[in-house]
Amino acid sequence: MDRKKLTNLLKKIEGPKLDFKQYIQIDTDSGRKELAKDICAIANSKGGRGYLIIGIEDKTKRITGIGDLELSEEKVQQIISSRIEPPIPISLEFIEYENKKVAIISIYDGPQKPYQMRDNGAFYIRRGSTNDTMRKQEIISALHENLNLNVELCPIPNSDVKCIDDNIVDKYFSNQGIEVNVENRIDLMENASIIYIDKDTGKYMVTLGGLLVFCRNNNIYIPHNMVKIVNKLNKSAEKTVIVQGDLRSIISESENILKNLLPKSYPIEAVYEGIKNAVIYRDYTVFYKEIEVIIDYNSIIVTSPGILIKRRNTNYVNYVKRNMWVYEKVIALDSKSKIINSGMGFKRMQKAFRNKGRVNFINSINDNEFKVIYPGVKGFK
Repeated sequence: MDRKKLTNLLKKIEGPKLDFKQYIQIDTDSGRKELAKDICAIANSKGGRGYLIIGIEDKTKRITGIGDLELSEEKVQQIISSRIEPPIPISLEFIEYENKKVAIISIYDGPQKPYQMRDNGAFYIRRGSTNDTMRKQEIISALHENLNLNVELCPIPNSDVKCIDDNIVDKYFSNQGIEVNVENRIDLMENASIIYIDKDTGKYMVTLGGLLVFCRNNNIYIPHNMVKIVNKLNKSAEKTVIVQGDLRSIISESENILKNLLPKSYPIEAVYEGIKNAVIYRDYTVFYKEIEVIIDYNSIIVTSPGILIKRRNTNYVNYVKRNMWVYEKVIALDSKSKIINSGMGFKRMQKAFRNKGRVNFINSINDNEFKVIYPGVKGFK
């Protein structure tokens, strides 16, 4: 946003897609809750992109600035991802105006409405310049307009379609029996929800799923997409290795690192299965955590952001799989059939260590993560 755009917004009155705040409190739980509520209400309201402008007195439009408020896009994203479901696409900018620093949170018109607060289950909307809960018919209407609530289809602000690897895209569609060329590639990607057009600007953004599967340098936009391998075993190798890239590359490179670090007799495939499942099924709305693998003599621990959600049937318990849009794309690209057999794989992991040790599975609700703890390398050569 430039100064001219901000000047034009300052001439307008507060409404469903525009809110002025003299200040916000993000150091208190009540302040974070109020910020999330404001963003949720603007996002659920009709009218395209919305703006929450901080450092402006709402009645007089006097420029007060944000002072020494420590505000970052990462902090706002964390507040949103932990308090709103699904996460709302936003961006944060700062502009010097009348010698004072003003913060602008742009709230994009994404395809995931209605957005819901996690703490109380409420759906908020703006009525004029105030927040209110959505009525039953408004919720029904929003659900009808946006039937697909896959988080992978959420557009990532500031992402550029140029980051997409055309070779991966072409391979995916070719494997589906669809011919791709320069003329139809953009249309195919939009129809497949790899990219999303911003109705306000006419520019394309890449969806979360599109970045995960089809972008090799997606860490620019989603830095939490990584596997951090901590080596407490081999002193001659690096202590910490960060693996980033598109999901298939992350899975493949992680496997190669395991082979170099672990003894040949160790059931590497079981750990690979754990990493593979973590990469495909982790909760990608948790922007402040990465997949972590700690390799030690006494244990190997694979930690994945997001708990597993149990789904009970009459005769057995299984788990709800996240990211099925991502799963379909990765499987379609899996020409070597290395990923196609991935499921939760608990039985396969346990079977690999039969008579060699126990594999433990920990679903930590408090930490919002799932851990697989394997026996250490002690006793393996």
